[in-house]
Amino acid sequence: MVEFPDKGGGGGEGRELPDLEEVLKKAENLSKGFRSKLPALGVTIAVIVLLILAMGSFYVVAPEELGVVMRFGKAVRTASPGPHIKIPIIETVLKPQVTKVHRLEIGFQTIDPGPPARYRSVKEEALMLTGDENIVAVEFIVQFKIKDPIALLFNVRDQGKTVKDAAEAAMREVVGKTSISDVLTEGRFQVQQDTKALLQYILDRYNTGISIDTVQLQDVLPPEQVATAFKDVASAREDREKAVEKAEGYKNDILPKARGQAEKTINEAMAYKEATINKARGDTSRFLQVLKEYKKAKGVTQKRIYIETLEEVLSGMEKVIIEGKVQRNILPYLPLGSGSRSLEGGKR
Repeated sequence: MVEFPDKGGGGGEGRELPDLEEVLKKAENLSKGFRSKLPALGVTIAVIVLLILAMGSFYVVAPEELGVVMRFGKAVRTASPGPHIKIPIIETVLKPQVTKVHRLEIGFQTIDPGPPARYRSVKEEALMLTGDENIVAVEFIVQFKIKDPIALLFNVRDQGKTVKDAAEAAMREVVGKTSISDVLTEGRFQVQQDTKALLQYILDRYNTGISIDTVQLQDVLPPEQVATAFKDVASAREDREKAVEKAEGYKNDILPKARGQAEKTINEAMAYKEATINKARGDTSRFLQVLKEYKKAKGVTQKRIYIETLEEVLSGMEKVIIEGKVQRNILPYLPLGSGSRSLEGGKR
């Protein structure tokens, strides 16, 4: 053993150093043990790597999603809902929700969905200039779906902001061409339709792959200085609409009755006309037949007409027929008419 002097200087005992051969022998033994365990460690690492790759090869697309498989950043295919396989590490999958109706709030923000819901106005988005140079606060909602996920992912960087900016621009253009009274009252529906059409046109030009479902005005408020006056105008318009609807109801009630009465009068007149014409034709035909018979036997026909005329005249009169011999025994002032009635009453 080799002894080294003590670092303290004089007279201390020296340290013993380990033998070099013994150290080399221990190192060799350790190396042999490590080499014996190396195959098992390699197999374990390989299995772990394979498991990681296998787990990275499978992916699932939800029912409301559409998978877009990208290889080195380029879209190579799409995947329908369900389980699928991809090349690990090389391929990645994006899953945009294509069936979900996405919702954007412009001019306001929902603080608490409630109930009751609470909102906060965003004036920098809501305040707009109308066609007659008035200011209104327009709060509206845009609902849209994804119709082309590849176009959405690769043609637009910030999809939500793009749609929001385009919707705000479209609404400002439409409101800028509309009077304030139309925006606040009966023109609201037309504003919504025009904004939807213009917004869809803008997004199609950008090739965003987005389809607009609805543009709905949440609230349209006039300037605070004239808010009361505009409420009065709106109330007057509602009263006018009620009066018009009431008049329309009265008209719809009275006109059918008048038309029915007119039809009834016309039908009765036509029936009277036909009856009168038919009666005249019958009288004419009967007169011509009598005339024909009269020409054949004037005396007989004349006597028959005389008798028929007497029957017709005397049938509605009170009369007493007295034979010639009995006539001498009747007083000239006898009330024959009342007497005949009393005699008839006595018989009963």
